[in-house]
Amino acid sequence: MHKYNTIDEYIAQFSEEKQSILKKVRQIIRKNAPEATEKISYQMPSFWQDTNLIYFAAMKNHLGIYPTNSGITAFTHKLTEYKTSKGAIQIPWNKPIPYDLIAEITRFRVTQAKKGKT
Repeated sequence: MHKYNTIDEYIAQFSEEKQSILKKVRQIIRKNAPEATEKISYQMPSFWQDTNLIYFAAMKNHLGIYPTNSGITAFTHKLTEYKTSKGAIQIPWNKPIPYDLIAEITRFRVTQAKKGKT
């Protein structure tokens, strides 16, 4: 398995269509978590601000958003059309990407990090 050192390296491996989506997700997270540090963790793009805020990854059939359990729990009512688990949201590639929701979840996670919650 290839080890990625940067988010740019990670994104570069995908088709142009998926690269476009991943770049937009990255841009939205950066805009809503401007103090966060980008890194690769578990071989996925991650944003860190005193704790892990959110990961994202391109899977075969979906875009994975990983905002920790608290990020899922707080938005359960807005995630009903997606498959979720304790810490993951699966957004099928054939559905519109909910960029506004990703922004909202990111802001929530930043607020939690500033309060010392994970």
